Amino acid sequence: MAKKMKKIPNIKPVNNFALLAVLSLFQLLTGLSAACAGDEFSGKMIASSCILIVFEWIYVTAFYFIMHRRNFELEMIAFFLSGVGLTVIGSVDPDACFKQLIIVICGVVVYTVLVFILGNIELCMKLRMPVAIAAILLLVLNLVLATVTNGARNWITIGGITFQPSEFVKVAFIFVGAATLEKIQTSKNIIKFIVFSVACIGTLIVIRDFGTALIFFITFLIIAFMNSGDVKTAGLAVSAAGLGGAIVIKYWPYVTKRFSIYRHVWEDPYDTGYQQAHVLTGVASGGLLGLGIGNGQIRNYFDDYLTITDDIFGVICEEWGFLFAIILVLSFVAIAVSALVNSIAARSTFYSIAAVASAGMLLFQTALNIFGITDVLPLTGVTLPFISQGGSSMLSCWAVLAFIKASDVRTYNYLGGVKKK
Repeated sequence: MAKKMKKIPNIKPVNNFALLAVLSLFQLLTGLSAACAGDEFSGKMIASSCILIVFEWIYVTAFYFIMHRRNFELEMIAFFLSGVGLTVIGSVDPDACFKQLIIVICGVVVYTVLVFILGNIELCMKLRMPVAIAAILLLVLNLVLATVTNGARNWITIGGITFQPSEFVKVAFIFVGAATLEKIQTSKNIIKFIVFSVACIGTLIVIRDFGTALIFFITFLIIAFMNSGDVKTAGLAVSAAGLGGAIVIKYWPYVTKRFSIYRHVWEDPYDTGYQQAHVLTGVASGGLLGLGIGNGQIRNYFDDYLTITDDIFGVICEEWGFLFAIILVLSFVAIAVSALVNSIAARSTFYSIAAVASAGMLLFQTALNIFGITDVLPLTGVTLPFISQGGSSMLSCWAVLAFIKASDVRTYNYLGGVKKK
């Protein structure tokens, strides 16, 4: 009996250029506001916004007319989030906005190349082992060369370039997990992926990057559950992780200190609870519509700019308003919904697992960042995807987004484009 073909969802296309025009107008206005936020007009800020807008139009126009692609929903969301991050960063430090712009453009290039690679599933299966080996080597390099920053040993500087290897391993982790479990499963394949996962998460614990380790663990649970659907197995893994977490908290003073602050920030708002207390105060003062770009106080509380980028969601709430912050969160939810819809009609298990795992990783990282700075969860120090400053994080986010794009059957069904043989 012939295999029944999966029905492609009948999704009504949107007017890509009308949507892009609205996005461009928003980015131009917010960029202009950020340029006027300081004591002097920032030409770098407005120039960066204009260059980003031009780049977005070139990207959409090229793929629309040359490759005949029609589905740009994911790119629009990512451009929106990246543009917001560029504006906030530029309003705080105009000298940093151009560097952030270059990283965004590089991220889109990585995203585009990876989407084309993912279109060839046979190539993906062949790359599974080399990617896994490269990920392990990156983590070993991290153990040998990394320096301690904010308690974690997760940054490497080579030739004047600083990067975070764990961000690139995120992409490899999803790729290897989805590729390993793509075919009918054997215990050998499952054991290989478990060993790979333990190696990744264990290394992250050793270098004290607990926030990223938690993100990896949740992604592992998503991949494992999609493969087996066994709630008991997932429960057992969570229990084991809980026991390991309790041991870490007890014997690692750095982590213990962070947990002691959790839910007690107002007991010492000028020392241990300084960061979250001031963020919460700023969020409350911003109200529904915000104080205006550049008019907030959160940006003035911290001398360490890295701390400001970690708390960038607080800056957005205070200056852009709570309503806009909700729109920002819903943007990440929209990415997750898109992944779930794509996974239903995906061409193979590889794309289904990769899409859902990618969306879960982005959504969980977003939750850790937002809930951490607002004291709903312990502070982990992870970045806000697409928005926080950081080259490694930005490249990783765009690369992870490529898995969701590749799972959309429309991506490889456009006329004149790359078609699956």
